[in-house]
Amino acid sequence: MNNKKYNNFICQIINEDLNKNKNLSLRTRFPPEPNGHLHIGHAKSICLNFELAHLYNGKCNLRFDDTNPLKENIKYINSIKYDISWLGYKWNGSVRYSSDYFFKLYQYAKQLIYKGLAYVDNLTKEQIREYRGTLNTPGINSPYRNRTIEENIKLFKKMKNGEYAEGEACLRAKIDMSSSSIIMRDPVLYRIRFMPHHQTKNIWCIYPTYDFAHCLSDSLEKITHSLCTLEFQENKFLYNWILYNTNVEYHPKQYEFSRLNLEFSILSKRKLKILIDQNIIQGWNDPRIPTISGLRRKGYTASAIKYFCQKIGITKQNTLIEYSLLEHCIRKELNQTAIRSMAILEPIKITLYNLDENHKEIFVVPNHPNNPDMGTHEIIFTNIIYIERSDFKEKYETGYKRLSIGKEIRLRYAYIIQATKIEKDEFNNIINIICYCDTTSLGKKPKNKKNPAVIHWISMHNTLPVEFRLYDQLFNIKNPEQQKNFLSYINPKSLIKKHGFIEKTLATMIQQYIFNQNNQLCFQFERIGYFCIDYIDSQKNYLVFNRTVNLRDLWNLKKNKNTNN
Repeated sequence: MNNKKYNNFICQIINEDLNKNKNLSLRTRFPPEPNGHLHIGHAKSICLNFELAHLYNGKCNLRFDDTNPLKENIKYINSIKYDISWLGYKWNGSVRYSSDYFFKLYQYAKQLIYKGLAYVDNLTKEQIREYRGTLNTPGINSPYRNRTIEENIKLFKKMKNGEYAEGEACLRAKIDMSSSSIIMRDPVLYRIRFMPHHQTKNIWCIYPTYDFAHCLSDSLEKITHSLCTLEFQENKFLYNWILYNTNVEYHPKQYEFSRLNLEFSILSKRKLKILIDQNIIQGWNDPRIPTISGLRRKGYTASAIKYFCQKIGITKQNTLIEYSLLEHCIRKELNQTAIRSMAILEPIKITLYNLDENHKEIFVVPNHPNNPDMGTHEIIFTNIIYIERSDFKEKYETGYKRLSIGKEIRLRYAYIIQATKIEKDEFNNIINIICYCDTTSLGKKPKNKKNPAVIHWISMHNTLPVEFRLYDQLFNIKNPEQQKNFLSYINPKSLIKKHGFIEKTLATMIQQYIFNQNNQLCFQFERIGYFCIDYIDSQKNYLVFNRTVNLRDLWNLKKNKNTNN
């Protein structure tokens, strides 16, 4: 492990703690709530906690803070475990749950009651919110705040036994309703939920709040460094208050770091669920959202995600990370690992009039130009081929380095061709480009003239029809998370589908990977972008390819620049 990679302020804290206590055994935890899929922000926390444990020869627990059965589901637990394993991390021992400690948490709650530091309140949820006050006005004590210890113990037992309806009673900490920190104004510790729990079934009808369970679970697991994002900084007051006022043996220390904010993205699980419920996206694994499952389906690798988390670092400064950095990380990897091949998204036919109908040549081409170990594959050359429609212009434009009438172009791995005329349909659409093929130009530079630009192509006899899905940003503003009406900024062109061809000679290789999300097969479709197989929607007789990240198109960049000027 390269220590320089992880030289952040939390490492400095740990180093100081180790200098003070040579026997300290580092223990971290990743404590997700099982109410949705993990996203790239969670990946940052996962990498931090697991990498620190590895760096300092410690341990990292996986604990689900499962205190709200209303929003939780076993499917989220399974997806979270899968994502962490897919990222390459192994947690310490068995998976843990806050629900494992429900009986102990109940006892700690009674301790607070016996100390006169908690009471059963019968205010409604709305009244509690009203009594709490604002940042500028202090709160008001509940009329039930001064109940006796004996009465509170009796009423808390009634809550546990199901003798209250939901919302009729709750247990609150007795702290300070005039505190400058609103979270310390008698926060709720327990509430009633008549709903089966995915772990404890129907044993309990009262459930601890996240803030109450989280700190005590950390203590019970002897977590040395409890790491969380800055939005929980205010919760630290309650975290320490609960630990100080209960008879716990171990007091973890909490440290905050900046959460990940990503351009053009929503990371709030609540807002992501809105997108799903309104059918704006397919689900939690839609490639347009930065969930780990969505990124995986889009073709992102675990190593690229971890490299991205390393690049952004760990600080206390909230910043908006450029999406281009995330794309850089996967592009850098795929440039080394992706198989090169040719694909046509919008086909237009070319007939090479000086070649026979039976003309057929086999060219053996590399799977990667700089890595012979990746092998080769065959392509077929015949008198009818397809090129991209955007690679032909009927009338030549200055600076356009593709095919035009009277102009030459080289076919990748093959010959130089020259367009002589076109054929159109009744709607004036070009359906065929008639070209001359210079059969002496294979692998040779033309005499007495410049070498023409190169375009990709596929023979009509080597085509496999497929669907291409071209993904763009889901939102058309940089920071939709900050917008109250974020749904009004949806990019209507975030997904464009094309129906074209890939090289049929690659079909055997591809079939092995269709349904394998663990071992994605990625391609660089030359001059188009990096693509992977969609392992969910693809079928053996119908392949779907997702664009992972695009390539730089110098012509369009220049064109856009001129347009903007």
